Amino acid sequence: MSKLKVMTVFGTRPEAIKMAPVVKKLNNNDQIDCIVTVTAQHREMLDQVLELFQISTNYDLDIMKDRQTLGGVTRRVLSGLENVLKNEEPDLILVHGDTTTTFVASLAAFYQQIKIGHVEAGLRTQNKYLPFPEEMNRQLTGRLADFNFVPTSLAKENLLKENVDEQKIFVTGNTVIDALLDTVNTVIDALLDTVKEDYHFDNQILDNLDFARKKIILLTAHRRENLGQNMESIFSAVNEVIKESKNTEIVFPVHLNPAVWEIAAKYFSENKKVHLIEPLDYEPFANLMNLSHLVLTDSGGIQEEAPSLGKPVLVLRDTTERPEAIKMGTVKKVGTDYSKIKEQTLKLLNDDEYYRQMSNAVNPYSDGAAAERILNKILFDYELINESGEEFKL
Repeated sequence: MSKLKVMTVFGTRPEAIKMAPVVKKLNNNDQIDCIVTVTAQHREMLDQVLELFQISTNYDLDIMKDRQTLGGVTRRVLSGLENVLKNEEPDLILVHGDTTTTFVASLAAFYQQIKIGHVEAGLRTQNKYLPFPEEMNRQLTGRLADFNFVPTSLAKENLLKENVDEQKIFVTGNTVIDALLDTVNTVIDALLDTVKEDYHFDNQILDNLDFARKKIILLTAHRRENLGQNMESIFSAVNEVIKESKNTEIVFPVHLNPAVWEIAAKYFSENKKVHLIEPLDYEPFANLMNLSHLVLTDSGGIQEEAPSLGKPVLVLRDTTERPEAIKMGTVKKVGTDYSKIKEQTLKLLNDDEYYRQMSNAVNPYSDGAAAERILNKILFDYELINESGEEFKL
């Protein structure tokens, strides 16, 4: 029998990080012909991850434009993938998460009647504008998917409520934990091996920080729905925290979006305890998380990664599609409310018992074997092995 042809399609840094363990498993299996296609919805940040994880691409659509619109991204991905899919005729494409690349790649595959596997399926806020456009990207991808690889049992319940056939749902855990926690001694297999107490940063600002004596807060903020007043509220609260906590400093890797830089400069350019830096590659970013005291973020993936390193997370969003960590106590949602952000951040800085409870909570997202479960489920459903293996259970 000829090999099963599986094409992975992704275009942003978070997708690449989370798909890297899957690509490795596919490439190392002699029953699968793995084809890697990137859209480069994000160019520079994607390239950093491809280099780190040593991922070679078969197709690069290189679609990114300056100040690109959602409509422009959609058109370029759809037209670019048409010929790629016709040329390769894969048995299955795998997409990840909730980006515009994810949805449009699924639509392109559907148009050519190619089966679709959705990695990190089933996350929901049930508000189509929060986050925007991610919530509808993942819902629409879910309607098209033939295989739904969900990270948690709650994500499975979300799909069952939408009348998705249970046979199309498989609980795998989240592949981001594979990337972070695998203990094999190579970068592609183990980012935990790169997390070191004496890690040397190439960035001079980070290398000069006193992580041992200072309480360093890692801040990330970039969400489309937070631009404007919400982000100003977040940054105002952060400035007030710095005023009231003398032994605390902030590190803010600022997103490449010029609108984020403008607001960050407005609030922090005169504050010497807030360090604005360029976005980091994943390896130094993982180490920065590990050395930080706590994390303030509106990111999705960081809500999964930081708890694996024992770091409390305050979520700067009014909704989250990852409620599992909130239930377990390792993450708390504070939204964009000035008072809540200030109160909860200061409590984590000043209340040792409260900090201990959050930092020691159980991470509900995976055990580091999600990519292996995805591989085995694909092989089983295509009758290449006899057992699919057990689903992930907390």
